[in-house]
Amino acid sequence: MTATPDFCRQIETLRPALLKYARLQLRNPAWAEDAVSETLLAALEKPQAFAGASQLKTWLVGILKHKLVDQIRKNSREMSTTATSDDGEDLDELLFAGDGHWREAQHDWGNPEDVLRQVDFMKVLEACVEKLPGQQGRLFMMREWLELESDEICKELAITPTNLWVMLHRARLRLRDCLQAGWFTAAPNGGAS
Repeated sequence: MTATPDFCRQIETLRPALLKYARLQLRNPAWAEDAVSETLLAALEKPQAFAGASQLKTWLVGILKHKLVDQIRKNSREMSTTATSDDGEDLDELLFAGDGHWREAQHDWGNPEDVLRQVDFMKVLEACVEKLPGQQGRLFMMREWLELESDEICKELAITPTNLWVMLHRARLRLRDCLQAGWFTAAPNGGAS
């Protein structure tokens, strides 16, 4: 079965959201583009696999997650210990002058400790999200991480908009409590308390 033109258009309109998600996960625009392209190709090659049991975006994100893992595996194997550019030039000669200083001024990379705290915070946040009761956790992920619209979530979970907002409020309160207990009170090196 081939993809219909309407199916192709729907998938193409979701490309920017998928790319945003992939960039957040991979932190590398080229790898993110590859993962999204492979996701869309997989969806277009087997459109019959989309049974309509979920939203198209949710289905595509499911495929994308596997492609992201593939990208991480692929690129970790391709990383080389030799410092050469794509055209074979020695990167040291391209980046550094004869006196050992950078040829071009480098931008500020920030404080590595702050980056580490941010990574640690994300781990605590993910653990807190996993502790949310089933439906609360699911709708929080749909709304905040997959960025689905409220009406899509209500339709998917067969709930009213009022029920959605109450459950999101409760999920946020639980997350706040969990983060206060697991992060803010135990944050290293002067974190908020």
